[in-house]
Parts: sequence; C-alpha cells; structure tokens
Amino acid sequence: MPGIGRLFVAALIALATAGCSIERLDNGVPSNVASTSTPRFLALGDSYTIGESVAPESRWPVQLAARLRAEGVSVSEPVIIARTGWTTAELDAGIDSAKAQGSYELVSLLVGVNDQYRGGEAETYRGAFRSLLHRAIDFAGDRPARVVVVSIPDWGVTPFAASRDRAAIARAIDAFNTVNREEAAEAGVRYVDITAISRRASTEATLVAPDGLHPSAAMYSEWVNAVLPEARAALASLVTR
Repeated sequence: MPGIGRLFVAALIALATAGCSIERLDNGVPSNVASTSTPRFLALGDSYTIGESVAPESRWPVQLAARLRAEGVSVSEPVIIARTGWTTAELDAGIDSAKAQGSYELVSLLVGVNDQYRGGEAETYRGAFRSLLHRAIDFAGDRPARVVVVSIPDWGVTPFAASRDRAAIARAIDAFNTVNREEAAEAGVRYVDITAISRRASTEATLVAPDGLHPSAAMYSEWVNAVLPEARAALASLVTR
C-alpha cells in the first residue's frame, strides 16, 4: 500500500519521503534480452507490486505468473520495477534507472496511491498516469491488448488508517481510480478493479499484512483471481495479431 516499512515509524517516513532508488525482481531474466520462446512479463508499480511485507513468492505478479503456468500458459517470472513509496513521477524515474529494454508480452501497471497519500489531485495524477501508460504500451510492443492496468486499493480500511478520515480516503481513491479507468479505456488497454476486494480488509483481518497496512499474501491471491482472466486474454492475443 502507500510507502511503508515493517515498522510504523519507518512507514511514515517512507510515505512522506520515498526515494528514487530502484528495487527490482529479475529472477534471472535480463530486462534488455528478448526471449525467443517464453513470453515475458513486466510489472510496474509501487509497494503493492513489489509486495511490501510479504515473501517474494507471495507478491501478486509472482503469484499470477505461477497461476498462469499452472494452467499451461507459458510466461516468464516477472521482471518487477517497483519500490515502496513510489509516486507516478518516481516510478517514471525508476523505469529510466532500470534501463529496461525490449518487448514484453504482458505488462501490468498499478500506481497512484502515493500521489494520493501525499495530497495530490486526481487531475494532476491524470497526466502522469497517462505518460506511464504510454510507456507500458511501448514496452508491450505497441500492443495495448497486452497491458493490464490494476486499480488502486483503498488503504483507508486498514488498521494503519484507524485515526484518519476513512470516508475522505475512500473518496480520493475513487477519484484517482476514475482517472486511471478513463485513461485505460482511452488507450484501449485492459483494466481490473481490485478496489472492492481491498475494502474487504475492513472486516477480514487475514487480508492485511502484519504491518497493519499492506495486503497479505491472501489478499494478493484474491487480486490474482481478478487479474487472471485479463492476463490470460493478453497472452492469448499473441496468436491473434
């Protein structure tokens, strides 16, 4: 969720002052080498994508790739460009730092919670998100059907936000998601709304990680259930050019 470490003090610092260094999960797949056999998966985002407070194998992109392979759908381990605390601007810079090259057959994009957390406006977010979406499409070989945008979850339902105005957070998250949904539709990419799933954390404690803020492995599994059909369709589009 928004930038947070495993301790709440560190969480607040990360949310307010997240840096631009990069944290990536390569899993032996260099980002500048195009595979000639296995479709490649690039996941772009922030703490939700890097899986703050869960084991590497529980990150939702990693779970998604495993589920696809279990169904017989060939896909590489994900290359992840993400870091806890990143805003849209910091993800943009992180992509530059990663020097990712080549084409990917599946690209996911989930970003914006830290723009909202730091007091940004939804319409300001629009331009930054649009730019990142265009970069995602470029990584997908200019094939929008290979790109999956995932909505921003609602961190306001978590224990971390107990002293905050949860209704105001929900309204802001909805406004940001209206923007990314509209931009996704305009660009012709796939869109998955996991926000409703995230709000189940208000009554289902097992969906929250021990830090009281980020999703648990169980929550990420629920996200994968929602993303899986679109990811499957995106990879199927490879044979229907």
